Amino acid sequence: MVSASLDLRRAEARGIDYVERARRLAPLLTAAADEIEERRELPERVVEALVEGGFFRLLLPRSLGGAELHPLTYVQVLEEIAMAEPSTAWCLGQNSGCSMSAPYLDPAVAREIFGPPHGILAWGPDLPGAGRGVAVEGGIRVTGRWGFATGSRHATWLGAHVPIFEPDGTPRLNPNGRPFVRTVLFPKSSAEIIDNWHVIGLRGTGSDSYAVSDLFVPQKYTLSRDNEAERREAGLLYRFTSGMVYAMGFSNVSLGIARGALEAFIGLARDKIPRGARKTLRENNVIQSEVAQCEAKLRSARAFIHTTLREMWQEAEEKGDFGRDKHWQLRLAATWAIQTARDVVVIVYSAAGATAIFNENPFERRLRDIHAGTQQGQGRPIHFETVGQILLGLPPEGRMFR
Repeated sequence: MVSASLDLRRAEARGIDYVERARRLAPLLTAAADEIEERRELPERVVEALVEGGFFRLLLPRSLGGAELHPLTYVQVLEEIAMAEPSTAWCLGQNSGCSMSAPYLDPAVAREIFGPPHGILAWGPDLPGAGRGVAVEGGIRVTGRWGFATGSRHATWLGAHVPIFEPDGTPRLNPNGRPFVRTVLFPKSSAEIIDNWHVIGLRGTGSDSYAVSDLFVPQKYTLSRDNEAERREAGLLYRFTSGMVYAMGFSNVSLGIARGALEAFIGLARDKIPRGARKTLRENNVIQSEVAQCEAKLRSARAFIHTTLREMWQEAEEKGDFGRDKHWQLRLAATWAIQTARDVVVIVYSAAGATAIFNENPFERRLRDIHAGTQQGQGRPIHFETVGQILLGLPPEGRMFR
């Protein structure tokens, strides 16, 4: 039984050490890693362990039985899990980001979706042209196809972000002239699931595509993400937008992947004697320097993002919210962490030599996983341009968070 192997208490969210709980979950995840990779999804026993441990409820409001964690605690949980099994951590990062919709729903609807033990929501990004919604009496009729729905295989609800059109086909616009976008939520059983997650990295996330055709979604199951006018929860956590949550989450997953790779290499270096050499890897001066620099890279990137989150929380406590300058600081810290983590994994993969190419060792999978992660929106190098424009006193060309 899961409860016996993990010895998890069924207690109130307050006072639970979720970081320690994540560490105790690590052996189960490590043992399941090959199966996760092969099946391209999280096995039932892993999902049940995550459910029982409350990991899908980390960011849900306390009013719904969630943990409503401090962001700094939340990212450390993801980092710990990523060290053991990256796809699991990536799923939690996505499903947790989706759960940030709960504070914008009517409480009864939020309880319907997130209240059951397996009340898990997944969705794909709001890519242009993916779908559309037509405003009708009582709700929205939705048609579209979306991809990259990480964690959708163990989810019970799906969502989509759709531009709204009037019944005559006229697009509804915001005051700034941009399309009026609404997030719609519906049971997974209402959608066609398209098994197309055949990728080189993060295979276990099961990030399939899904489609609906002329699906009626009642108005109460729709929301405007990050719209203060619709927010029903007063907790400081919900001053953070869903985009911020994805940035902080996936960056720390990346740091966990890199930390796992570095620790594995240190273990390898103690005993491996490269071909033609007389001493172990750890006695090589170049290796010693590279390991030290990798440690510095990870610690500094981690400190940057943790300090930023701590300052944002403190400012929200003092002023009720945080200033616009914190937006670009978080974006910079998150992007830097993702890129730095990738660099560390590449270094240790190369240093491990031929050992790294075998599936039985933890290097090649982490190399694939970290590169799959950097292709995701939060790790795009173009974010550096956006922040650079702000620092240079120019209007940013890109949006900071979506």
